[in-house]
Amino acid sequence: MQTLYDAAGGMDGMVRLAHAWHERVLADEVVSHAFSHGFHPDHTQRLAAYWAEALGGPAWAGGDETTVVWMHSGNGEHLEMDRRAIVCFDEALDDVGLTGELKSVLHDYFAWATNVSMAKYHGAKDEVPKGMSIPRWSWDGLQEAAES
Repeated sequence: MQTLYDAAGGMDGMVRLAHAWHERVLADEVVSHAFSHGFHPDHTQRLAAYWAEALGGPAWAGGDETTVVWMHSGNGEHLEMDRRAIVCFDEALDDVGLTGELKSVLHDYFAWATNVSMAKYHGAKDEVPKGMSIPRWSWDGLQEAAES
């Protein structure tokens, strides 16, 4: 069966999606706050590579799930920001022409990652466990737990 990564257009598709999402969140009056203190100049490429591994593509060289969750932790709860980030993702899916079942499954992945994985340690960065592997998502949903 084709991976989500391949169905979304491989690395080129991941980059297009990451770019579309990034453009949308920077334009959003709530979500853009997360980027107000700056961001890595290669943010879009790094995000695309992270999503690629999570969706069945090549391994991301940027670290593990601990690395990513740590970056998103210690900022307190931000439910409205999370909700709007998901809306931006759904709109980005439209922007790059992803539709049907693929769009639905990618929405489910991003909503889960935002509301569960990235929101798990909102209290303090030092709560984030070391050695978490990047969760894998398929057409059937979550394939393995984030903590190994």
